[in-house]
Amino acid sequence: MAMTDRNHGLWRHLPVLVRANSKESVEYILQALWRTRKTGLDDADRQIFRQMLQLQNDAELDPLLVCLRILIRRCVYETVNKDDIQNLFPAEVLPELQRLLTLLLQKFHREWHDDVLKDQPEGDARSNLGKLDMKFQLSKDTLEAKLQSMYILKDHLSDTDKTSHRNAALETTMI
Repeated sequence: MAMTDRNHGLWRHLPVLVRANSKESVEYILQALWRTRKTGLDDADRQIFRQMLQLQNDAELDPLLVCLRILIRRCVYETVNKDDIQNLFPAEVLPELQRLLTLLLQKFHREWHDDVLKDQPEGDARSNLGKLDMKFQLSKDTLEAKLQSMYILKDHLSDTDKTSHRNAALETTMI
């Protein structure tokens, strides 16, 4: 279940995490990556990460971030059991790094998985095979306003239709 050979080169960037001052620093990085999963990291986060990991530039940081994002996605979006997270790592990843990342990924697994479920529409498109059932809550006032505007539109269209019929009848009698 380890990452594919296509991702093999990414693993060599994980030891950069050893430069972090503490477990909390690595935890902060993982949480920030999750928090920014839809928007991407801003410059301030990148600067903080470079300082934590004692890196000079983004070229040193980016491969690590890609690897961690892939790891997080595999852990959360695929059907990886919390207890199987350690199986995501190939043998070349340092054992202490495997343990640290496994503990942190296990710690956040439930929370992140719940976030994914909250992000999906109520009727999950995958389970409905292409059907999307979305539900909206409307207040009584909003519903009444919508209905009122529909009735006004209906009346307007009816009046327009009656006028066009009258004009057509007049034109027919004139001919």
